Amino acid sequence: MSELKKCKQVVLNFYNELEKTDSAHIQHVFDSFVSDDYVWKGMHPFYELVGSRKVVETFWTPLVNSFTHLQRRMDVFMAGRNEIDSGQSAWVCSMGHFMGLLDKPWLGIPATRKMSFLRYAEFHRVVDCKIQETALFIDILGVMNQSGVYPLPEQTGVNIINPRPLSNNALMFRDQCEESSNKTMRLISKMCDELVSSGLASSKAELANTWHPHMIWWGPTGIGSTYTFDRYEIQHQGPFASGLKDIQFNGHVARIAEGEFGAWFGWPNLTMTPTGGFLGLPGSNQRVDMRVVDIYRREGDKLAENWVFIDLLYFLAQQGLDPLKRLQEISPFKARRIPSN
Repeated sequence: MSELKKCKQVVLNFYNELEKTDSAHIQHVFDSFVSDDYVWKGMHPFYELVGSRKVVETFWTPLVNSFTHLQRRMDVFMAGRNEIDSGQSAWVCSMGHFMGLLDKPWLGIPATRKMSFLRYAEFHRVVDCKIQETALFIDILGVMNQSGVYPLPEQTGVNIINPRPLSNNALMFRDQCEESSNKTMRLISKMCDELVSSGLASSKAELANTWHPHMIWWGPTGIGSTYTFDRYEIQHQGPFASGLKDIQFNGHVARIAEGEFGAWFGWPNLTMTPTGGFLGLPGSNQRVDMRVVDIYRREGDKLAENWVFIDLLYFLAQQGLDPLKRLQEISPFKARRIPSN
């Protein structure tokens, strides 16, 4: 068994045990699969946590207690050697949705007693058959939207539950062709270099170097998703470029590729100054960070699909705006009654 396949099996076993357990026994699962020096990176309001007990108490137990019958519905599962450290570390990436019945309030978001989907992307660094580091990106704004308490103006794209890749081959439980993986890595690295050199505002001609003209950009709630070059420019790249200035690229923590898929995340990827308009917000002189995940599907020599996660609640919090805190302070939401049937 290859080293990457061993890493995948560790993560799959971890997921399977989490799926089978209840909130009272989550810690036992973590004790079995993560290292003693475990580090966890989470989105606002969780941030960085050290040690599995802190992670279980702060994130996992409240999540499982709020979402009855929580299940992980994976759309992408892949692994690779990290391009950023010249292949010294191995990372496993999973993407999809957590789904459950939102029977109890979560982070102040009111319960609906209906199905609720929490979009996620998760990266695990595996060392000696133990998970040593995790970065978990989740779309909390998406849950707020499903619960009827969405806090931002209308999105420039469309808010939908993002589907799995069109090719239906992203659950890579077996090792993939090394040549295909290398081709994907070269393509996403070329795209990244061109995007950074253009100041994150590529022209249509520059997009055509690496992107399929019918590209699909599956964006986070708050921005939304968009389809084709033209609509991507109008519904995301244009508002992004006009509402943010002096964008600085900080690099990635991990960048991997396997088969036709690639993925990366940064902590943070970008630093910028809001000039006004992005997400419907006023401008300021405050320098703010963006933590971003990108997951890509290559089709031939072009990138065809891109799933994007941005810690937008952290982006807002740096500007003095905290929708979760405000939600908890508004008494009508606290007192909201949900029918028992």
